[in-house]
Amino acid sequence: MTKVTGAGRAGRRCAALAAALLLAVAPSCEGGRSAAAAPAPEAARDAPALPAPTGALPVGLRTTQLSDTSRRDPWNPDRHRELTVSLWYPALPSRAPHASYVTARESELILRFHRVRGVPADLLSRTRVHARLAPPPLAAPATGLPLVLLSPGFALPRTSLTGLAEELASRGYAVAAVDHAYEAPAISHPDGRVTGCLACERRPEGARVAAVRAADLRFLRERLLRSPGTAGLPRLDPSRVAVVGHSMGGAAAFEALRTDAGFAAAANLDGTVHTAGKNPVDRPFLLLGAGGHGSPGADATWGRTWRDLSGPRRWLSVRGAGHLSFTDYAPLLERTGAAGPEVTLGAADAQRVTRELVVAYLDERLRQHGPRLDTAVRHAPEVVDHGR
Repeated sequence: MTKVTGAGRAGRRCAALAAALLLAVAPSCEGGRSAAAAPAPEAARDAPALPAPTGALPVGLRTTQLSDTSRRDPWNPDRHRELTVSLWYPALPSRAPHASYVTARESELILRFHRVRGVPADLLSRTRVHARLAPPPLAAPATGLPLVLLSPGFALPRTSLTGLAEELASRGYAVAAVDHAYEAPAISHPDGRVTGCLACERRPEGARVAAVRAADLRFLRERLLRSPGTAGLPRLDPSRVAVVGHSMGGAAAFEALRTDAGFAAAANLDGTVHTAGKNPVDRPFLLLGAGGHGSPGADATWGRTWRDLSGPRRWLSVRGAGHLSFTDYAPLLERTGAAGPEVTLGAADAQRVTRELVVAYLDERLRQHGPRLDTAVRHAPEVVDHGR
């Protein structure tokens, strides 16, 4: 099993997920190809639709690619750093076609990379989403929309956070999810190239990956704020930008907040924090973890991160959730029965809790809407509050 080194708990959590459909690996073994997965049962052949967003606004989706000519790619030094980005936004009502989740080719490569057998190669491309393809954006208020950047787990595509992105956009956020170049098994480019996970073959230290991603997020924030209209977005508010990441993306979210004052808040969804214990962080940060990994004492880096936080902070965990419960892949794990006995929270509840907590946190921190997170926690019996 290939892994990002320096992450700690390699054995138990990876073994528990080894047969899972779309094994993305837990924080401790992030970045790896899975052990050979058992063939998935027939029930997985019909891909689900993502849950509909609950906000009142229609959602549009555009895709763009940005090139940072100031940096060479650390995993492919022959090229500058290139970021493929999905942009969700509140849109005008439209009859434009619904967007695709992934292409058939991307589905094939993702499933092959994670050694998922016994399912059609285009399985993921059948997943139905709710955003419309490139409708005109809804006019933003004079102050601009808050912007949320999303960073996925290592060896996971940006699309694994589509459900969360659609939810945020339906509630008035602009959202940008980034494929960090050569860190996912299938990234399509405008020139027809489809690149794979070169970083997975290099066994990089987790701290290095987090630092590279933090630089990606800083570049993405600056580019989108400089010219949102070029990317098809409405006006943005530069004072209200947050970053939310899953797994390695959560580590990158912390590093981005720690090193870049342009981010107003950040959240880590069940990711080991590879750069904890370096400097105090005085802006809001949310630790939201699975039932086991997110509990105090389970991951020493969370304890160090907690001590780094001198600003508003929250530490929550979700009983019965697993590492992938915070992504779109929870329904696939549930339907294949491959989530493991430690994952007892149903996929629908996992997705609901993730959306409600993240939205409440961002509403509170970017929109000053009062103690929204406290309210969400009180109404979610699965959630355990470990402190503030």
